[in-house]
This record gives sequence, C-alpha cells and structure tokens, in this order.
Amino acid sequence: MTVYMDAHDGARYAFGDDELRILELLANRYVGANPPIPFVYRAFSRQGILQNAEGLYEMELASRLPQAAHGDYAYVYGLVWSDNERSIDCNLEPIGPIKLYLNEELLFRTSAVEEMKPDARVVVPMVFAKGWNRILIEARRTPAGFGCRFGADEAKVRILNVLTPFAGREGAAGWVYSEPVKTSRYGAGAWPDVLLPEAETGLSWLPRASWTEDEAVVPNLERLYGRPETTVAGYGWTRLPVTGARALELEGRVYGPASVWLDGELVLEMAEAGAFCHSVSSAAGGGQLLIRVLSGPQGWGFELNLSANGKPVALEQPVHVHGCGGAWMYAGPIAADAGLAPSAMCRLSELLPAVDLGGNPAGCTYWELDAPHTRLRPFYENAMLSNKWTTGTATNFGRWDYPLGVTMYGLLRAAKALGRGELSDYAMSHIRSCTDMYDYSLWDRAEYGFPSVNHQLVLMRMLDNCGSFGSAMLQAQLQGGDDNFPRIGDTIADFMLNKLERREDGAFFRLSEGEYFDNTMWADDLYMSAPFLTRYALVSGKREAMDEAARQFLLFRRYLFMEDQRIMSHVHDFKYGQATRVPWGRGNGWALFSLTELLEHLPADHPDRDSLLDFFRAMCAGVAALQSDSGLWRQVLNEPDAYEEASCTAMFAYAFARGVRFGWLQRDERYAEAAIAAWRGLTSKAIDRSGNVHGVCSGSRYSFSPDYYMYDLRTVVNDNHGIGIMMLAGVEINLLKRHLG
Repeated sequence: MTVYMDAHDGARYAFGDDELRILELLANRYVGANPPIPFVYRAFSRQGILQNAEGLYEMELASRLPQAAHGDYAYVYGLVWSDNERSIDCNLEPIGPIKLYLNEELLFRTSAVEEMKPDARVVVPMVFAKGWNRILIEARRTPAGFGCRFGADEAKVRILNVLTPFAGREGAAGWVYSEPVKTSRYGAGAWPDVLLPEAETGLSWLPRASWTEDEAVVPNLERLYGRPETTVAGYGWTRLPVTGARALELEGRVYGPASVWLDGELVLEMAEAGAFCHSVSSAAGGGQLLIRVLSGPQGWGFELNLSANGKPVALEQPVHVHGCGGAWMYAGPIAADAGLAPSAMCRLSELLPAVDLGGNPAGCTYWELDAPHTRLRPFYENAMLSNKWTTGTATNFGRWDYPLGVTMYGLLRAAKALGRGELSDYAMSHIRSCTDMYDYSLWDRAEYGFPSVNHQLVLMRMLDNCGSFGSAMLQAQLQGGDDNFPRIGDTIADFMLNKLERREDGAFFRLSEGEYFDNTMWADDLYMSAPFLTRYALVSGKREAMDEAARQFLLFRRYLFMEDQRIMSHVHDFKYGQATRVPWGRGNGWALFSLTELLEHLPADHPDRDSLLDFFRAMCAGVAALQSDSGLWRQVLNEPDAYEEASCTAMFAYAFARGVRFGWLQRDERYAEAAIAAWRGLTSKAIDRSGNVHGVCSGSRYSFSPDYYMYDLRTVVNDNHGIGIMMLAGVEINLLKRHLG
C-alpha cells in the first residue's frame, strides 16, 4: 500500500465523509495559492533580438553588426528570473564559434564540427537557480557565420522570458548585444556587472534605449513615428494621481488640433495648434487621461502638464510598465477620421487600427513608449514549467494549458455545488485573462515571431494545446457567457474537425516528424477532444461535432482497448504497428472520464449510443476489478507493484458515480460502493487537512515498458493534473449520495 500521509493528516480525519467541506477545502486552497496576478507589461524594443516560430531567439549577428571583421567577438547578454530552481533543456543552433555561460559557469562550447555544420543543433540542459540568472553568449565571427539561435525546447510550454541587464534598462524585456570587439572580454573571472550602467562596461550595447539630443527635441509623436505626409492622428494616454485637490489645471501645447478626455468624458477641444490652460475636476481615485492630436504644419505632438493649487503634480503610468519610467503611452499613426471611442482606446486588450504616414491602412498597432522603437508588451510570467512539467509555487493564473482546463472546470462545478459565486468569478477571470487577449496574442506572434501570452492557444498544433482549456471555456459559456468564447471555440473546432491529423479511417493521431511521439495515438487525446466537441455542439448547435466525438471513441477502442483485460493501452505506436499494452492509470482515467461527458449529452436515439454504452460498461468492469483495498487504483493498473495514484482514482470515482446516477451501469450498487471507497481513499491518503493534493503523477511521455510509468514518473504535490479532478470527483460523490437518497 502506498502511503502519502498519516491518516491523522488526511482531510477525512478532519471532515469525515462531508464531501462538500472537503470540496470547499480544495477550492479554497487552490484559489489562495494562485492569486489573480495579471500579465506583466514591459518595455520591448522592436529592434532587439526576436524569436522565430519555434521560439528560438534569432541571434544571427552578421546582419546586425555588418562592421564586424572576421575574428571579432560580440556578446549577447540577458537575465532570467526563476521563482524556484528550474531545469529546462535549451536548444542551441550555432552559426559559428559559440560559448554559452550561465551564472559565470561555462556550460557549452562549440566543437569544430558544430561550427561548420549548417544544421547543427545541440541540446544544453540548464538549471536556473532561484532568483536572477545571468546568461552570456560569446560569438566569434568567421566566414562560416556569426552568432546562433538559442531558446527553450518546447518553448510554447517551457517559457523562457529574458530581461535586459544594466542600470537604466532594468525591467525591460529582451536581450542586449554588444558591438564587435577585437579580443575576448568575458568568461572565467570576468563578467559584466548587471547592476552597472552599461557605459561602465567599456562596450556599447544594443538595441538603443535612449534618444539622441537631436531626437529628444522633436515633438513626441513625430519623434516616435516620423513626419506624416497627410493629416493623421496620434494618441497619448496617462493617468491622474490621487491628489485630494478638487480642481486641477491642464496646461501645455499642441502642434495640431486636439481633444482631451478624462475618464471617457470630453473635457477640452482645441481647433488649432497652440498653448492651452484648462481647469478640470479631479477624479476621486485618479482618472484616465487621453489626448488625441492631429498632425499639422508645425509638427505632430503635444506637451501636457498638471498642477494643483499652483504646484506641479506628476502624472502616472496608466498601467505599471517595467523598463520605462515615462508617464505617457502613445499610439499612432491612426486615421484622422477613425472615430475611436475613448473607453475602447483605454483598454490594453484592444488593438488599434493603424495607417502609414501617408494615411493608408496599415493593419493594427499597439501602445508605444517614449524610447526608440519601443512598445509596451504583455508577458505571461507566472508559474513556468520545468522539464518535469511541474510549476513550482508561483501562481498559475492566466495560463492557457490542458491541466488548468480541468482545474477551471472543477472550480466552475465546485462553485455551483457550494453555492459560492466568487469561485465561479475566479475561474471566469482566469479564462477571460486569456480570451480577452486572444486577438492581441495573434498580432503579437505575427509582429514579433513568437507570442508573449496565450502561447499554446496561438501556436495550436495538437489537441493538448486547445481541447481541455477550450472545453472549460465553453463550460463557462454555458454557465455565464462571453462574446469571445464562441468565436475562439469556432477556431478550435475548425482545427479539430478540418485540420488535425487523422488515420485513413478518420481516427485522430499525432503526426509530428522528428518528435518522439511521431505517428502515435494516445488515450489522453479522448479527453483533449471529446469534451470540447460535445460542449461545442451544445453552444453552437452543430451536432456534427458531437457525432465526431462519438466516432472517435469507437475508433480509439479498436486501437487501444485490450479486450482481454477490458482496459486501455496508453498509446498505439504506428511506427511499430502495435499498442504498448501498458494501461497507464491516468490514460484510462482520461478515456472513462471523457466518455461520461459525451454520454451525458448524446441524444438517446444517436446511432452510436448503444455501442458507446457497451464500451463504457466493459471498461468500467475492467477498471473496477483492479481497485486496490485502499480504494485507490495503481499507476499502471495491472501491475501489483505500481504505486497507488490519485488522479486516475479521482477520474474513476467520477465516472462510476455518473454511471450510477445516469443509469448507465448494471449492478450499480457495486460501482456506487467502488466510487465511495475511492473517495474515502483519496480523502484519507491523498488530500490533506490543508487541501494539498498528493499522489498525482507528473505529465507523461510513453513507453512500451511499465517501468517508465512506475519508476520514472513520480508524484508531485499539488500538480495541476490532479487538483481539478479532485474537485470534480467531490462534486459527483455528493450528487451520487443525493441520488442514492
């Protein structure tokens, strides 16, 4: 028997069989441990080092430093923050001689073969310490090339955000790179101090972070965007501080016709260029101040200052921006007749319609800062995954990924069971933090090569990226609603129904050339597809989506169901022409859990319903026969020496409870007893009195050997693969007890 805690520490010891109290405990702990910290906004130079579609930073230096002679050196330098020790594998593609340092330690040096091979790629394991980590790359120019490409493996999952070093740049996003030098400057015993002003390093660093004297005297909008050839508009956005004064004076100068709004109300209009002074009433908590200025013969821009009782008052950034100290953000060029509502302008989720300096449509733009080629850019910087797919202790708020899809679904259902609307509000807020930025994140990827938020949604290439969280999003739509949810659902449904890889018979599978999982089918993908397709049919009215979900279950049964044992193989590997015949617990849990989600809504007269009920009953019988005396199931279901695992147990309890409640199972008393025994096992052995969840195995690859699952995949406390399903199991156990009367 696997022991995760003494019975005295278990939630059942404290709350007995009161599943609602334990459900509340789980929800409270999760929300308390994952506060709603939003995206981080940073200054970002468009002339800096960008990422490619794979997420590797493009550090090709020959084009950036054309003055470099053969044999010259240059350095690329950046900072990475880690909330905990975090190990990730990084890919490095050299274009010439490279040395890679982490925290003053040489991690990698290219060999002659790697320097001369055009398609060389090296995997460099990196362990980031808690706190700040310094990455330095030394590149040397040769006729073969100059620089490298570098970044995290699976960059859309294991995010590697890099910040600029040196005083005066602190908080800005991106790398700095040096101008070329003749001799090697850094390495063992010599290191550029991140706290010094960059001038004290003796090197010049790019991209430029400040204006020249000549640029600084040009009107601000003209300095940022250039001199228009026709009349265009530009905007400035700032915030009034809390002053206590009832009347404030706005004074300054505009270089063309202008309008000023305070909290969406027009407070000043100027028909022509010139100086102004105007009184406004103070907003009690500070107000959003927006100015719109047209270009004119005298230039393009504005000067605006604030005073109260004759004393200057400092304006404030409308959003906290790291890496730029100015109070204003700017947008332009925008068509002079665009007619944008001030309330829409002052939302960071909104893209703005752009024109070029000739007034011609030029797509969209976003807010800029008063520095050369520098935009505001949001970044997801909360919990970051490691090689083991764990996230440490930082909040998971704002992340779009599949384990959190289950968590949000669990919170939505827990909120309803407990009558606690604030839990539903929290889940909605997490989901909306992603969906509100959907259009921006698509634009961000197009503009910079790789997105800074919503990585998996934007870079949708497999079911893991969209199905689970998309399903939670549509559950939220069914419970509350948001204009963005169905629209994003349409995109995900189009991917699943029309673009996803399929076998000749139409079965979903994974086709990813060069990846270890190429040409495989996973039981997990029934969860990553069917619940979403089911809910999409409910939201959109397109029954064909639910038909596809039913079809996939029957196709997957052919490939993965081990009829002799009535349980599922985790994976079918088409490269070897066979299933692995390793019944991973959570893989079986995903399948059985998801089948109940489909059966709940599948019409009674659906042609596949009887076949799906037969599949459900057969699998329930096979799973029930393998339940251990503790009430839990094992990591590998048919291996007596495998450890008892919590997430699959919760999924089986969920499925059995629903099977009894909806009348799908014969001899239902057997399954009701199994479900309640599983819940008691979980609350005694896997959920502690503080609401922490134990015994959940980390994210899995696959193997033909059960030893991989038993000994390489270990359990993690409060892993996101288990928290949501614990809540869902608690909800269903409560409903089962009420059903049994």
